[in-house]
Amino acid sequence: MSDLSRRLAAEALGTGLLVATVVGSGIMADKLTDDVALALLGNTIPTGAILVVLITILGPVSGAHFNPAVSFAFALKREIAAGAAMAYVAAQIVGGIVGSFAAHAMFELPILQFAATVRTGPGQWFAELVAAFGLVFTILAGLRHRPDAIPWLVGLYITAAYWFTASTSFANPAVAIARAFSDTFSGIRPADLPGFIIAEMAGAALAVALAGWLLAAVKSPKNAANDQRYEAAE
Repeated sequence: MSDLSRRLAAEALGTGLLVATVVGSGIMADKLTDDVALALLGNTIPTGAILVVLITILGPVSGAHFNPAVSFAFALKREIAAGAAMAYVAAQIVGGIVGSFAAHAMFELPILQFAATVRTGPGQWFAELVAAFGLVFTILAGLRHRPDAIPWLVGLYITAAYWFTASTSFANPAVAIARAFSDTFSGIRPADLPGFIIAEMAGAALAVALAGWLLAAVKSPKNAANDQRYEAAE
């Protein structure tokens, strides 16, 4: 793993490119069609695709969290120090906001905006809890069974969760904050952020708890291979 400064740069860059993709594809989709379902599809596919790319290329540098809920999950598992996790979160938030600004600049929109899209209520909050739970559980189970498949697992999960959750699966406090700075297709009203963030962090904590119990007796591929070699040698 790289030193902390490089890891933080990777987290900021990755979150920034992720948000630029989410916001930019939302703007493009909204420009090209008045069909909301088609616009959402145009927002979904690029988001899933960029996650595969970013996790593949930046995972070896920082672990490719790009998400405070993921950093929180690994801090709960004591796989990242609390101080480093807090630094990750700060880098993710700053990178995400810059990503929103970059998307606005590309489409010649006002750089600084505040979203007016209302996203609130019990259904939206529960959807975010489910979205974040599923994302973190996918990562933890993937690391246990198929660490090489993590980029595709995460990209495909988010692609699916855009459509099966009422909130369109933000599942990421840094992305939610960044989207509050964009009064476009992907925006969320700043006043609605606390409910989303609390739900996302709660979902991450639940995923850590369930994965810790459910996967405790499951051997990783590496350990299983070692056991097979040991048994063959007997």
